[in-house]
Amino acid sequence: MKVVVYGPYKRTGALVDANVIDLSYACAKYLREKANETSPLEMAEALVPSNLARLIEGGARAIENAQKAIDYVSSQAQNKLGPNGERVVYPAGDVKLHAPRPDNARTACAGGNFADHAAAMAIKMRGKPYEGDPADAIRKAGIWGFWKMQREFCGPDDELIYPARCNRLDYEGEIAVVLGKRGVDLKQSQIKDYVWGVTILADWSIRGWNEPGGGSLNFAIPKNFDTSTSLGPCIAVGETDPDDTFCETLVNGERRQYFSSKDMVLSFGEYLEYLSRDFTLFPGDIISGGTAAGTAADSSALLPDRTSAPERFLKAGDVVEMKSPAIGTLRTRVVAKKK
Repeated sequence: MKVVVYGPYKRTGALVDANVIDLSYACAKYLREKANETSPLEMAEALVPSNLARLIEGGARAIENAQKAIDYVSSQAQNKLGPNGERVVYPAGDVKLHAPRPDNARTACAGGNFADHAAAMAIKMRGKPYEGDPADAIRKAGIWGFWKMQREFCGPDDELIYPARCNRLDYEGEIAVVLGKRGVDLKQSQIKDYVWGVTILADWSIRGWNEPGGGSLNFAIPKNFDTSTSLGPCIAVGETDPDDTFCETLVNGERRQYFSSKDMVLSFGEYLEYLSRDFTLFPGDIISGGTAAGTAADSSALLPDRTSAPERFLKAGDVVEMKSPAIGTLRTRVVAKKK
């Protein structure tokens, strides 16, 4: 099931072919017409919530009820209205899709977790390659990463505002998992029990700075600015293996990244175990697995002053598409910041 958040009230839906089906209204329709439920809207809201956070908390039972309702609505050629005339089905192009991220969800991003990207960045930052296998070096260095802190994430077809403090803006396509259960002090072997679904995360990153000390991850500021994270277009629930999900990144139609989450050095399970030590993770929290080679930072030539050549970095007017067959396309347009 491809779960989306859509429309002005940010209700949960499912992408089915070229349509968005409202999950809670579809359930209400099923309850009224198949089960003779006298309070179908209230019962549907309990079984298949219209709020994403509550839908995730509903676990497997909520998804099972949602799928039953989708199948029922899809089988009908006519009468696609809810019990009180609510619209249940929309053409996907007619509704606004939002980032499929629950309110208050935390997002942890893996750093340096693809050998090809890490190896290229090591040459840029240290002036010399890793000695031996880059994957071994990543494991030896240990897990590191950062949190994404903004309250609002961008969704598909939203705009990325070019930060005023930036002179090198980069793209990083990533595969991320959305957790479905609460847990603390977890083991990596428990990852399959805790993953609710899989999505695409765009980590927009400031690589060049106009201020002293800007090149570091101090306060994770290069990773946190308004519009610095995009998510979507959906959460694929039960449709793809989180440890083997494909993604590619295109900038103005040119393929820049092409990878699978199976190429991660450290697995989602290892991050789950690391992050949950003495720290409770909740349904809806997100773990993003890091990015592969092909970013502007790892693929640009170095200038004599040791800064990266600017040509491959993002500029106002650029369109970035991150695509996965299992998830869809997360499209973003870069725009200049208004003065």
